[in-house]
Amino acid sequence: MGKGNGKTETNLDLERELPPAESGEEAASATSSTAAAGPSAVSEVEKLRAERDALLDRLARLQAEFDNARKRAAREQQEFREFAAADAIKNILPVLDSFERALKAPAAGSDDLRSGLELIYRQFQDALQKLGVQPIESVGKPFDPRMHEAVEMVDTTEAPDHQVLDEFQRGYNYKGRLLRPAMVRVARNPSG
Repeated sequence: MGKGNGKTETNLDLERELPPAESGEEAASATSSTAAAGPSAVSEVEKLRAERDALLDRLARLQAEFDNARKRAAREQQEFREFAAADAIKNILPVLDSFERALKAPAAGSDDLRSGLELIYRQFQDALQKLGVQPIESVGKPFDPRMHEAVEMVDTTEAPDHQVLDEFQRGYNYKGRLLRPAMVRVARNPSG
């Protein structure tokens, strides 16, 4: 605030403050000028309202666009994490295959060694299950080319046509997606 001519200046908020009262002559001339300028003032108010509405609409669209971009970025980040995890799990699966082969081999060593291997194998399976990795059950099921990779076809009358007889390598799903197909032996029934 500064002083000038013995009067104090005041800062007015022009949007919220009322103008100073007019004297009688000024009020009469202002009323007549507003009446004369009525249509143009009304059209200017309409233009301002239309501009305000357009700006509010644009703001709402930009907010929605920003929200969609944020959600898309979060989804892409999650997909990248899952892709990276799937790649790491694929590298670990051969180790799991070796454990399975070791457990299928006849027991040549001590029982302690075998029980230790079984414990490690179960821990490994539990860890993969917590990550969302599920083994594909194949033996006795019909052959599904989306889940199985046929390595051998065997002519037999003991099983229905296109039934999985044996599994050479277990297949796995990761969060509902195929991580690795199962390598299987499939029955071919000439009569069926």
